[in-house]
Amino acid sequence: MDLVIIFGPQAVGKMTVGEELSKLTGLKLFHNHMTIDLVLKIFDYETKEAQELIRLFRDEIMIKMSKSNQKGMIFTFVWAFDMKSDWDYIKHICAIFENHKIHFVELNADVETRLARNITDNRLNKKWTKRNTEWSSKELISSMNKYRLVSNEKEIPYQNYIRIDNSNLSAIDTARRIKKYFNLK
Repeated sequence: MDLVIIFGPQAVGKMTVGEELSKLTGLKLFHNHMTIDLVLKIFDYETKEAQELIRLFRDEIMIKMSKSNQKGMIFTFVWAFDMKSDWDYIKHICAIFENHKIHFVELNADVETRLARNITDNRLNKKWTKRNTEWSSKELISSMNKYRLVSNEKEIPYQNYIRIDNSNLSAIDTARRIKKYFNLK
């Protein structure tokens, strides 16, 4: 089983690249807003209840996947490298999939590209919480200034890792690079 963790800042293209990689490999896509958007219909994001439910749903899905005979999964995540809790969460995911192949994909793109991607139809259709584009564009800038969302050189300690600047790459071209680099079937 393969687990591909695609991480990077908001609107870098994690979900869209994940969709294309899923088509190429048959791996199931589990993008982070699948749990966020479900929970936010009931609780505000900042609440303890929301955070606990998001984590619980993700954990249960990952545990079930890791024990299944499925081919694998693609998971997307915004990783704040200056937050110990995010590092701990990645270690937690790795522990769930410890007996499987885990691949790490870091996507980066310039802020202008990300702001343009923030308002694409695909993103807005699949992530209802992003449909207030004025708010989500401000949040994109705010989080970029508040957190370190791009890793430092050689900071990622995992062997199966690739960093791709996809500012000028289509989602399908990025997915093809990932598939080839990790020799995913």
